[in-house]
Amino acid sequence: MRKWNLVIDVARCCDCNLCALACHDEYYGNEFPGYAAEMAKHGQRWIDIRRKERGAYPMVDVAYLPVTCNHCDDPPCLKAARDGAVVKRPDGIVLIVPEKAKGQRQIAEACPYGAAFWNEAQQLPQAWPFDAHLIDSGWTQTRGAQVCPTRAMRSVCVSDEEMQAMARREGLETLRPELGTKPRVYYKNLDRWRKAFVGGSLAGPIGGVNECAAGVRVALEKDGRTLAETVSDDFGDWRVDGLGEGSGRYRVSFSDPRFATQSLELELGASRNLGTIQLRSGD
Repeated sequence: MRKWNLVIDVARCCDCNLCALACHDEYYGNEFPGYAAEMAKHGQRWIDIRRKERGAYPMVDVAYLPVTCNHCDDPPCLKAARDGAVVKRPDGIVLIVPEKAKGQRQIAEACPYGAAFWNEAQQLPQAWPFDAHLIDSGWTQTRGAQVCPTRAMRSVCVSDEEMQAMARREGLETLRPELGTKPRVYYKNLDRWRKAFVGGSLAGPIGGVNECAAGVRVALEKDGRTLAETVSDDFGDWRVDGLGEGSGRYRVSFSDPRFATQSLELELGASRNLGTIQLRSGD
């Protein structure tokens, strides 16, 4: 059976918030019986763009992570609900049924992703319903996916086997898989959010002048084993990404026939810019 999934490319998200605005436009001021009550004007972001800055000036990047209801196959909200207030449809979509969920705050509190909200005015738990009222009328893309200018978001309706094959092929991952909730929102390039980098700039004496040191081999080692190698660019900049945050001690070595071989050690917590590293002449 074909089921709905959402695929989000973290590297493509530019924080334009059009998906979040489209969601607000769809649900604020509107009610869809059986699917969703009216969204609160303030205090709820059923599609929330979270931001994370990595590194330090001038080597900085920012990642944006759209987070919404994950439409889990083993949803904690369904376990917390009473009287059929949450349903898991055969097509994979999870719905908080507004007519049955009144007063059940525990439904919103059960979401480990912070993607469910408590509407105080209506005394209702609420979350993004995958635009199920539009899907049921024949739409093939959610409103957020439709308006995304960078194609960072797309809706996919395939069998579970096809989805898993796609995940392997495209390197897709889910948020917090250790929870065992089996989300149907998949992320590409998730390392931009959860991993760290180390980088810096190299300079050294070239022709009697201190210049940017391009073409220097940079090797990153941990516990005596080389994990990654790269080469400094025309500006002397180098960077190794995809490292675990808080992953401990590393050694970075710099080698080039023009300079003396050097190395330094560092402790990696969050992403680090080591700044300008002065290389010594190899004479």
